[in-house]
Amino acid sequence: MSISGYILKWAGWKVIGNFPKEKKFVIVSVPHTSMWDFVIGRLFLYQYPIKPKFLIKKELFFFPFGYLVKSMGGIPVDRSQKTDIVERLITMFNHSDEMMLAITPEGTRKHVTEWKPGFYYIAKGARVPILPSYFDYKNRIICMGDVFYASENIEDDIKHIREFAKKAQPKHPEKYAY
Repeated sequence: MSISGYILKWAGWKVIGNFPKEKKFVIVSVPHTSMWDFVIGRLFLYQYPIKPKFLIKKELFFFPFGYLVKSMGGIPVDRSQKTDIVERLITMFNHSDEMMLAITPEGTRKHVTEWKPGFYYIAKGARVPILPSYFDYKNRIICMGDVFYASENIEDDIKHIREFAKKAQPKHPEKYAY
C-alpha cells in the first residue's frame, strides 16, 4: 500500500470498485462541494500507476504555487471565456500512451444545476472511456463505477452518472443538485 493509501485508511476512507485496466480514460468525480474533494481525490489517485491530470482554475497558477499545481498534473482553465480546452485535451490524449484526466463536471464547488459537458466531448473526441466516481463523506467511501464509452446521447450519459452518484453524501449537500 502506498503512503497516500495509508493516509486514507487512517482517515477512515475505503475504496469500492476497481481501477480500470484501460491506459487512457476520463474520470468524472461528483459531487464536488468542498476543497477536501481535491485533497481526498489526489490521495486516492496517487495509489495508481497513471499520473492523473486535472483541470483547475487558472487563478491558482501564480508563483510559486503554480509550479506545484502543474507538477501535480494541473491544467489551467480560464473559466471567464470560451477556450479550446476540449480540443487541447483530445490532442493530449491522442499523443499519450497513457493518460487519466480527472474532471468535476460541476466546474465549481458552488451550487449548480447544470453540468459542464466538456468531459463528454473530451472522452468522445479522444475515443476513451469514462469512469464515474464519487466521494461519500457520510460513509467515507470513494467509489469507482464501471467504465463506459460516451454514447451518441449526452443526456443519457449524464443521467447514468447522476444515478450512479445518488448514493454519495457530499461534504456540503446544500451545494449539490441531485
